[in-house]
Amino acid sequence: MRIGVPTEIKTEEHRVALTPAGVRELVEHGHEVLVQQGAGVGSAIADLDYVEQGARIVDDAAAVFAGADMIVKVKEPQPSEVALLEPRHTLFTYLHLAPAPELTQGLMDSGATCIAYETVTDDRGGLPLLAPMSEVAGKIATQAGAFALQKAAGGRGILLGGVPGVRSGLVVVIGGGVVGVNAALIAKGMGAEVLVLDRNIDRLRELDLLLGEGCSSVHSSTLAIEELLPQADLVVGAVLVHGAKAPHVITRRQLGLMKPGAVLVDVSIDQGGCFETSRPTTHTEPTYEVDGVTHYCVANMPGAVPVTSTRALTNATMPHVVRLADLGAVEALRADRHLLAGLNVAGGKVTYAPVALDQGREAVDPLAALDALATAAA
Repeated sequence: MRIGVPTEIKTEEHRVALTPAGVRELVEHGHEVLVQQGAGVGSAIADLDYVEQGARIVDDAAAVFAGADMIVKVKEPQPSEVALLEPRHTLFTYLHLAPAPELTQGLMDSGATCIAYETVTDDRGGLPLLAPMSEVAGKIATQAGAFALQKAAGGRGILLGGVPGVRSGLVVVIGGGVVGVNAALIAKGMGAEVLVLDRNIDRLRELDLLLGEGCSSVHSSTLAIEELLPQADLVVGAVLVHGAKAPHVITRRQLGLMKPGAVLVDVSIDQGGCFETSRPTTHTEPTYEVDGVTHYCVANMPGAVPVTSTRALTNATMPHVVRLADLGAVEALRADRHLLAGLNVAGGKVTYAPVALDQGREAVDPLAALDALATAAA
C-alpha cells in the first residue's frame, strides 16, 4: 500500500502524522510512504530524516493525495484537502465531526473511507488514540489558564500558586477524565487549590486516590457549579461524550457569577465546546472576553508543543496504521472491533451513530457499509 503524509495546514498546527520510525516500520512491511516536503519541520523532523528511513518526498499535497491509497493526518481535513479525497482513499486522522456538518457532508461526497482517531476504542472502554493528546491538552490547559490570569494578559492578576501569606488561586476542573486529571495535576503542582467535578461516583473515588492531597473531588451538578463559580479563578472544561457534541456546563447567564478577569479554558472545543459562550480560537489569537471573563478555546492545544505531541500521538497510532496498510481498510476494520469503532464515514454514509444523531442524519451500520465497499470493489 502507498501511505501519504501531507503537511498539516490548519492554522498554527505543527504536528505531523508519521515519524521516521513509523516510515521505517511501514517500509519494512513492504509499503511505500510519500511525505510532503517540509511536513515534519514543525516537529523538528527534517525531510532527510524521512528519506533515510525509506520515504519519498513529494512537492505538495496534491501529489500526496494523487499517489497514496491511505492518507494519514493529525487534524481534520481542510476544504482544499477534502477536495482531493477520492472513493479509493482511506483517511485516518482526528475528525471531530459532531459539530461539523459541512465537513461531514464533504467527506460523504468524497466517497472516502474515513476513520477517526478519537472514536477508536480499547478493551477497557477507553479511547487510546485520543488519550495521549488529552494528556497534553490537560497540561496545557492549566499552563494557558495561569498565563491568562496575569494582568498583562487581561486576567485578574492572580498567581495560581500564591506566596506565603497570600491565598493560592482556585482551579475548578469540570470533568474527571484524562484531560481533567492532567489539568488537575499541573494545577496542584503549581500550588493552586484544586477541585475536580464529575458525575460518576466511582470515578470520584478513583480521583481521590489518583490526585491525592491538595485536590478535592466534587459531585458535579448545576448547583455545585454555580456555587463554585464565584470563587473560581480558573475553570477548565474537560467534558467528553464519546464522538458527540459536548454539553454546555456553563451558560452565558452563569458567567455573571464569576469574578471579573477570571478565566475559562475549554478543552472540549473540538467537540463544540462545553461553555455556551465558547468559540474556536487559534494559538495566534487564543483568547477573547465575554462579560468580563477571559475565554481560551484553542481547537488544537497540543499543536503548541509539536515535538512532544507528534511523538506521543504516533506512538499510539502506528500499530493501527500498520494494520490498515497490511490488511487494507475493509479487512482491518472487519477484524478489529475497536478499530471499527473509529469508522465515521464510508461509501458516502455516516457510520458513527453519535455523529448522525447530532446532525439529524441516518446512521448506517459500519459492517453493512464495509460489505457495500467490498461489493463495489469486486
